[in-house]
Amino acid sequence: MGKAKMGIVINHSENIFLLQTRSNSYAFGIDDQGLVRHLYWGKRINEVEDFELPVLTEVSTNDPVYEITREEFPVYGSLRYKEHCLKVTFADGVREVVYEYVGYRIENGESCEELILELKDRHYALKMELHYKVYEAYDLMERFVVLYNASDETMEVEQLQSGQFHIPYENLNFSNVHGHWGAEQQRFVQKVSYGKIVIENRRGISSHNHNPYFILDRDATETSGDVYFGALRQSGNFSGVVEQTPYGGTLVQMGLNAHDFCLELKAGERFASPAILCGYSDCGFETMSHRLHRFANDFILSEGFRPVLYNSWEATEFGVTCEEQKKLAKKAKEFGAELFVVDDGWFGERNGIDNGLGDWYVNEKKFPNGIDELIREVKSLGMMFGIWVEPEMVNPPTKLFAEHPDWIYHFDTRTSDTSRGQYVLDLTKAEVKSFLYEMLDNLLSGHEIDYIKWDANRPISQTNLHRDLWYRHIEAVYDIVKALKKKHPHVLFEACASGGGRIDYGILGIFDDFWTSDNTDAYDRLTIQDSYSYIYPIKAMRAWVTDCPNFLSARMIPMKFRFHSAMMGSLGIGCNVLKFTEEDTATAKEMIREYKEIRPIVQEGIFYRLENPSANDYAVYEYQKEDQGLIFAFLAQGKIGHRSTTVRFRGLEADAVYTVLLENGELKKSGAYLMQHGLELRLNGDYASTLIRFAKCETGRA
Repeated sequence: MGKAKMGIVINHSENIFLLQTRSNSYAFGIDDQGLVRHLYWGKRINEVEDFELPVLTEVSTNDPVYEITREEFPVYGSLRYKEHCLKVTFADGVREVVYEYVGYRIENGESCEELILELKDRHYALKMELHYKVYEAYDLMERFVVLYNASDETMEVEQLQSGQFHIPYENLNFSNVHGHWGAEQQRFVQKVSYGKIVIENRRGISSHNHNPYFILDRDATETSGDVYFGALRQSGNFSGVVEQTPYGGTLVQMGLNAHDFCLELKAGERFASPAILCGYSDCGFETMSHRLHRFANDFILSEGFRPVLYNSWEATEFGVTCEEQKKLAKKAKEFGAELFVVDDGWFGERNGIDNGLGDWYVNEKKFPNGIDELIREVKSLGMMFGIWVEPEMVNPPTKLFAEHPDWIYHFDTRTSDTSRGQYVLDLTKAEVKSFLYEMLDNLLSGHEIDYIKWDANRPISQTNLHRDLWYRHIEAVYDIVKALKKKHPHVLFEACASGGGRIDYGILGIFDDFWTSDNTDAYDRLTIQDSYSYIYPIKAMRAWVTDCPNFLSARMIPMKFRFHSAMMGSLGIGCNVLKFTEEDTATAKEMIREYKEIRPIVQEGIFYRLENPSANDYAVYEYQKEDQGLIFAFLAQGKIGHRSTTVRFRGLEADAVYTVLLENGELKKSGAYLMQHGLELRLNGDYASTLIRFAKCETGRA
């Protein structure tokens, strides 16, 4: 037996691999048939010698061994009828993969060690590598697969999942989100029983309807119970399957959606699947979220606090003019904004949704002296400057489409689909990808731009004969932004796709922020933000204060509630600030001032979803960084009886004393008291909210 550092332990005589994080273990082995068999995933077990590969026997001729075996990477073929991760058609028409184990290697990475299992087909020159990155300190693991065609003929990959997981329990709870435009990120929970649960996206944009992750739990709470989770790092079409098997236990797998998918793996080519970032918690959902948030903040997101943003869309929509934008910029600076973003309408013949996309020149009627006149004004005010683009799209009346009608996804014998008056550019064409990079590079090189809001307002359709484009398209987006950031490292990129259509770990890190939803109603956003927080980091969550009545809900919500809701993430302002009253102006100034004080805690602190024991529908959230913290509490509408709630803090030092700043005064209590007994909180009236701040006392109660 040999031991590698960073928690990879191998029993060579039995071919058993034990992957160790700080609290958890993941084990699998290679049996005498060469199958990679799953053994364990859960709380840490220290001794690899404890694990063994049990002898498998079939239940009957209708229940063969392959069906019963818990494989790490089941392939299509032989007597396998279960969910599989890989299906390949070889050049001679054979559609069965029969793999054998070749060996393994271990490589060192950033704060991780990587185990790579090497497999190959027994007849054809197809090589498969199963990658396991172990982030010991974060209690996380990352899995993906690399295929290599070592032959001189093309192979067709019809299905590729990034991995299959096995959980030794039945009757689990599965949770994800559902929704649509303006109503993304609505968390749901359903019981797993017999049959299959499928979540997927087929539209080319990942997350309006479901999100590419799984959470499976054994009646867990925020602070207790077993939780198994995984998030796919993919922004395009994905699929996930959860199945309680007939033989005991539950399997789950995620990867590229096989719908309308076929990858031509040419001779000598390699292809890597999207990775799954995964883990296990025996302490409930809170620990799951903390591990993912911390990993994202440390390894994925760019450094630095996100600036307070002002976006001009709701003030002007398409009616952009230089003078109006300058007025908005001056007012935004007065409130304390640090970044001014011009949204849609600054380019081409863009006066509505039907024209302009693709003609990325500055509209001279709107900016007679060029857009630099506005940029200079914004910079003179001490703010950063940002701009909206939708590079993947083109409108039919544009010069770009007239010159390159073959640059869109289409069929020659069919009428091309428009949605929102636009076509989708075929980014899998090298000339299109090059055009978009050069256009954006010229924009960033020619103007002092600090922030790009990248939008995508329609799904992909009428895809060409190359059915891997569902993956290749988003890879082209990744490549363009990576290249731009390499040349323009100061520029921040926001991922927007008709609202929250690209919230996933595939795009995060390439882009810096998520636009969480076009729904900016402050009350609706509490639901969206709560659901988002289970998997994704607060720092990347853009949240705006916008005008009332809200364009979508028609609700009238007080300014204070709207600010508190938006201050839970990276704060933005989207109001027509030129119409603010003196009271609105004073409130905005004070709220933005306070947000800047608490920004380090909000964006980089530890986030808690606090319990609400009241019959009233309070929503209570805590943030903590080092010795300081804060709590946001909301009550949209009180129920009859108008009960208070009890706020029980989390994550404090029991023996320490904390100063708690309430709106009506301050008090000092021990951490134990605040966590166990808690504080009574009563909010009155509709759309009531409060911000409570606290800090550990260095001198106790003195």
